[in-house]
Amino acid sequence: MKNAMRLFDTVDVRLTTWMAQYGITLLRISLGVIFFWFGVLKFFPGLSPAQDLATRTISVMTFGLMPPSISILLLATWECVIGLGLLFGILQRATLFLLWAQMLGTLTPILFFPNEVFTAIPYAPTLEGQYIIKNLVLISAGLVIGATVRGGQVIADPQAARLAHQTR
Repeated sequence: MKNAMRLFDTVDVRLTTWMAQYGITLLRISLGVIFFWFGVLKFFPGLSPAQDLATRTISVMTFGLMPPSISILLLATWECVIGLGLLFGILQRATLFLLWAQMLGTLTPILFFPNEVFTAIPYAPTLEGQYIIKNLVLISAGLVIGATVRGGQVIADPQAARLAHQTR
C-alpha cells in the first residue's frame, strides 16, 4: 500500500508540476483560439449566432450612431486582434485591456435586453443568455493570464507557495 501511495504521490507531483509549467500558456492559447475564431465568424454574415444581439447592443451603446454593418466589422476586428495577441503572446497588457473592455460589452445585453437573455428573469437564461453568462469564465481566464504578464507564475509545490506567500 505504501508503494502505491508513493507512486500516486510521484505521479501527482509530476502532473501538477506540468500543469503549473504549461497551464497558463495553454489557457492563453485556447482563449486566443476562441476569440480569433469567433471574430473571424463575424466577418461572414449569418455565421455568428451572436451577430444580431451584438449589433443591437452596440447600437444601444452608441445611441444608434453606429450602423450594424460597421459595428460587426469593428467587433470582428477587435476580437481577432485579441485572439492574435493571445495566440502569439504579444502586447499582453493591451490585449487583456481589449479583452476586458469587450467582455464588459458582452455582458450589457443582460441590462439592455433582459427578456431576450432570460426566459424567467434572473434565473433561467435563454441560449443567448447562457452564451453571455459563460463569458464569466473567459473574464476569469483573462484575470489568471493577467496575473502572469509581469512574470508571475503558478507554483505547484505547496511548500514553495507558502514560502513565497510568507515573504510578501
